[in-house]
Amino acid sequence: MAEVTKIATADICALIAATEGSAKSAARYLSAMRGFFKFLVRERVLERDPTELIDRPRLARRLPKVLSTDEVLRMIEAATQPTRPTLAAVRRAARDRAMLMLLYSSGLRVSELCGLRTQDVDRARGVVSPLGKGQKRRLVPVAPPALVALEAYLEVRAEAKSLRGDVLFSARGAKPMTRQAVFKIVRAYARSAGIPRSISPHKLRHSFATHLLSGGADLRSVQAMLGHADITTTEIYTHVAYDHVRAAHARAHPRA
Repeated sequence: MAEVTKIATADICALIAATEGSAKSAARYLSAMRGFFKFLVRERVLERDPTELIDRPRLARRLPKVLSTDEVLRMIEAATQPTRPTLAAVRRAARDRAMLMLLYSSGLRVSELCGLRTQDVDRARGVVSPLGKGQKRRLVPVAPPALVALEAYLEVRAEAKSLRGDVLFSARGAKPMTRQAVFKIVRAYARSAGIPRSISPHKLRHSFATHLLSGGADLRSVQAMLGHADITTTEIYTHVAYDHVRAAHARAHPRA
């Protein structure tokens, strides 16, 4: 223990600098050392923690993966034609189309979609009021095509006695759809649309934000629609939107 008491902040910085690997590896290494030195301070082997003044290595933030508008449209189109046009299949396709369009049109989290009640959608005003994180509600616009899909779903839903109730999207009876069920539905339509990579409901939310910013929406409005408490969470989509604009420029410009 005598050797440990001689370790200074500069020694630890030198050790971290000498480690080969990514910033993520260095961060894990520093985290392990912090835990060790905090233990030594707690046991009164050391008077102070030599790692307390060392900043955690900055990790590169991974940009969210998004769908193109064409891919989103192909997924929605896949939900229009049931393979077996029975009444149950038509009703299920109408429900799935409304869910996909609402996820993309309003950027809802999958948990918010599953928790929607019929009264949470104001069809006259064209807005939806999901219950978000921290039990906070917000108003989000619903695009006209999504409202049309929702109306079509509610019409066929009204014909099924087992689906009556205030739960907007239900699998069987009056019980809400589960997050896992929505994940399976989204992935199934992605496969039907010929999209090879793994698609989740959250990718539709990412696409919603990215496409809005690419189309000229301001960051504060997108933050409000997504229900982000901190605008820095929303800012990541500006990088994705810029990448999409740059890629479009490279494809279309004759001198690119």
